[in-house]
Amino acid sequence: MSHSQTVEIMDTTLRDGEQTDGVSFSAFEKLQIARFLLEKLKVNRIEVASARVSAGELESVKSIFDWAREKKLDSRIEILGFVDHRASVDWIQSAGGSVINLLTKGSKKHCELQLGKNLSEHLADIERTVSYAADQGVKVNVYLEDWSNGYLHSPDYVLEMLRALRTMPIHRFLLPDTLGILSPDEVKAGIGHALQSYPDLEIDFHGHNDYGLATANCLAAVQAGVKGVHVAVNGLGERAGNAPLEAVVTALHDKLGVQTSVEEKAITDASRLVETFSRKRISTNRPIVGTDVFTQTAGIHADGDKKHNLYANPILPERFGRQRVYALGKLAGKASVANNLTALGIELPPEQEKALLEKIKELGERKETVTADDLPFLIEDLFGGLQTRFVRITDVKILTEIKQSPSAELSLEVDGKEFRSSASGDGGYDAFMNALANIATEIHLELPELVDYEVRIPPGGKTDALVETVITWKTRDGSSAFRTVGVDSDQMIAAVKATEKMLNRLFISNPAMASKAL
Repeated sequence: MSHSQTVEIMDTTLRDGEQTDGVSFSAFEKLQIARFLLEKLKVNRIEVASARVSAGELESVKSIFDWAREKKLDSRIEILGFVDHRASVDWIQSAGGSVINLLTKGSKKHCELQLGKNLSEHLADIERTVSYAADQGVKVNVYLEDWSNGYLHSPDYVLEMLRALRTMPIHRFLLPDTLGILSPDEVKAGIGHALQSYPDLEIDFHGHNDYGLATANCLAAVQAGVKGVHVAVNGLGERAGNAPLEAVVTALHDKLGVQTSVEEKAITDASRLVETFSRKRISTNRPIVGTDVFTQTAGIHADGDKKHNLYANPILPERFGRQRVYALGKLAGKASVANNLTALGIELPPEQEKALLEKIKELGERKETVTADDLPFLIEDLFGGLQTRFVRITDVKILTEIKQSPSAELSLEVDGKEFRSSASGDGGYDAFMNALANIATEIHLELPELVDYEVRIPPGGKTDALVETVITWKTRDGSSAFRTVGVDSDQMIAAVKATEKMLNRLFISNPAMASKAL
């Protein structure tokens, strides 16, 4: 593959991704995701809906096109349509669209058993719809639904269909592995079969992940000669999902050396945005975007990184706006502790570092979570002499009611000086954070952005069981992210404790900010 080769990325998070069980984006959410995909992530095209789904979907799509026309991006937005002569084309035009991705039958089995028609009859229906779209100035791309089964079990049907379709005014041919059944070798062979017969075809590959092969299949499709691949953020999609944008783009860049338009540094934020709006949490070890994928746990790995970056692979966290993290637990080593202390600006004699490591391992054996932000407190407990709590939440009262907005009263001690504030919010913790923001403004303290809030409750735990609240924060300049953990039998108090740790992290790691606030 040549570094000059470019592959188009078509994102279908808003159409095929919404077929994930339990996912339904609101009009506002669809617009925000569409804007991010095109303006920040810079994918080439997006597929935002299926035609004729509902009146609400029509209004949602209209709002996307209203925005896109002002930005001159409307030609990069596509909608799935059906072989129904005028109906889908009219719906798309009424929404403001000008591109239809026409869903046709790419296997003999689907054509005969689902439509009850032979290929000639199906092609006649397709030609009528395509001709009407062309007359209306709507550009047509064609999906050959179930193409993968068509290639495997009725290849003559596929070639005959392509032969007929290429005489129609069709721009792109979209070949989907609808059920995620192909291997990379089969993808190469299937696309090669089509291009050997009709070399002038503009082909996109649309992969699903049922065997966990969607990323590999996208790479195989590019090697076979496709001009574009279809992806979804976080791999959203029906069953096991679509080809994941984050892994496909990274692998295309690194393993095939091809170019895409995608901005790598925006991938993490795209993932978090879709995770929030879809309400589908991604696994912590999900490639590229999982919270733990740039975390080194084993002490020997931390040691190798400290000496000569021996355990760094080409997927560097900085490419995606992230940083390497060294976990603290029973597998930690001296370098794990040293790397974290350096990040906090703390220096300890070797004997104290050793004692601290033993304490961390002891806590890890008990399955207690230890983060970098716990280190100053552990040091204080073990050796004393280190001021670890510049900020103390001395009292908090959070009130939630069904008929009233939640409210919070907060007493905060900053280096011995007390501050009080109260506020309301959309939830109990939101009210607490609003009260905290009032105090932060008063003392000129810049709070980080909350980017994730996770509550961990032991499986089968009783109502009085300890709750662990994990909050992820990002500095306002976007330069770094960190997590703080609070533990309590009360979920809200656990969140308050995690927030107190965040405040002390600001003072310990940023003396300039601390002196300004004080």
